[in-house]
Amino acid sequence: MGGGIGAVSKHRKVHGLANMYATYATNLAIFLLITGAREIVKATRHSGPDDLIDSAIARFSTGALLGRLQGGRAGAIRYSIGIAIAGPGVDFVGIKLRPYLKEMYESVIGGEMKDSWMRWPEWLPIQVLDEEAQAAKWAYEEQLRARIRDLTKEESEEQ
Repeated sequence: MGGGIGAVSKHRKVHGLANMYATYATNLAIFLLITGAREIVKATRHSGPDDLIDSAIARFSTGALLGRLQGGRAGAIRYSIGIAIAGPGVDFVGIKLRPYLKEMYESVIGGEMKDSWMRWPEWLPIQVLDEEAQAAKWAYEEQLRARIRDLTKEESEEQ
């Protein structure tokens, strides 16, 4: 998949197609390695989905592996510590922002905060309808179907 993304990248003409395949495939593999390691640590420790210790352990180990590949022993130490600090930091911010993003999402789709400042515009074809509006829409659609049936009957009688 990463190689396929590299094939359609706009940088393939500058860096060469083979290099782009390899770069994107490697980046995807690293991402999958980090997420897979986190899931393995979570299953091993029998912890919840928001445990930052799982993230730190998994990112420390994958950072050490990545650093070893990139820069030897010194790279392993730098990468493992850097990724072990940055990764859980991003996870922590995500955990803290989750309630705000959920609140914003519910205000957009018409949850508890229906009359909030952030709503779908009236002209947008995607609308969240209440029961009355849904019933009116179904009645209108049924009228349209009846008209279409009448028109097709008239056309078939004329022929």
